[in-house]
Amino acid sequence: MNGDNGERKAASYDPEMELKRWANFLTVRISPEPDLYPTPREVIWKKNKATVWHYKPEEKKYEVPLFLVYSPVTQPFILDMGKGNSMIEAFIKNGFDVYLLDFGSPGYEDKDMTADDMITQYVQRGIQRALRHSGADEITVIGYCLGGTIAAMYATIAEEPIKNLILSVAAIDTSVVPFFDQWANVARRGEVSFDRLFDAFGLVTAKAMEAGMRLVTYPIYFTPYLSLLNKAYDDEYIDKWKRLNKWTNSHVPFSGAAMKQLSNDLGRDNKLIDGGLVIDGKKAELKNIKANLLVVSTDLDKLVLKENSARVVELVSSEDKTFIIENGGHTTNAYDGELPAFLADWLPERSRPLI
Repeated sequence: MNGDNGERKAASYDPEMELKRWANFLTVRISPEPDLYPTPREVIWKKNKATVWHYKPEEKKYEVPLFLVYSPVTQPFILDMGKGNSMIEAFIKNGFDVYLLDFGSPGYEDKDMTADDMITQYVQRGIQRALRHSGADEITVIGYCLGGTIAAMYATIAEEPIKNLILSVAAIDTSVVPFFDQWANVARRGEVSFDRLFDAFGLVTAKAMEAGMRLVTYPIYFTPYLSLLNKAYDDEYIDKWKRLNKWTNSHVPFSGAAMKQLSNDLGRDNKLIDGGLVIDGKKAELKNIKANLLVVSTDLDKLVLKENSARVVELVSSEDKTFIIENGGHTTNAYDGELPAFLADWLPERSRPLI
């Protein structure tokens, strides 16, 4: 029997495949960069570093357009990484008119930009522009990660007609933290404050943002390279790996003023859940949200736990509200060639089909 096993192993060994695997693995970092944002798009609005992009479907099937808000700590091309590997492509293939807010990369001159500014001057004004451009009288807002947190904050004070609100792996409730819980408890008791640090630096650099993400997710960053080595003979896998790896290294700076406000109002005081949050002079309470609500969490997310999202559905005034847990990690629902089943079932019937 041992002889049979040895023969099978020898038969499965392909020298040419092994040479290709190692050659690809060793040269992947010096090979040409992949093209990003392959889906055709146009600029419809710009402010400072931010841009609202429009993606037009070949055949529009729904009256209600989509407005995507991605996390302002990384570049949003994870939503459109490559043909067949793009959530935006999936949306327009299914007949949705799509708008994407790209916050851009802030500079030191933007150090005083607050979270209020991000919400009222960028998200709100971007949505107003998308509504005018589309001619629609309602809109669906989809927020991913910190972009979902910001979208929820916006929705509490929105005057614009939000038909649907979708929050994907968005931290809303910070009473439970997946990391540094002792630091969080010390901060909640007022025994430590990082305000002076944010004020002194003004801008949290891209490298600092990346280091923070690495610290709470993959402190020793080698697992992706093991995955690459395992499948480096597969050209399609290499292309996808390069795109995702580029995204994981695409952090952008973050305004110190906004970081201070979010750290205190949400991280320390949990005001979006417990109350007391004020945005641009308005009471920002979750009960103000009446849109159809879909909250999505994943079971393998190390950054945003299901406990950080689940209570939202209890506190909004929406009659139509759903909380689901999908299989996957933090970015699972951000890049795919097809709409995930839960979204394909939920979104079309709430977007006013044209036929």
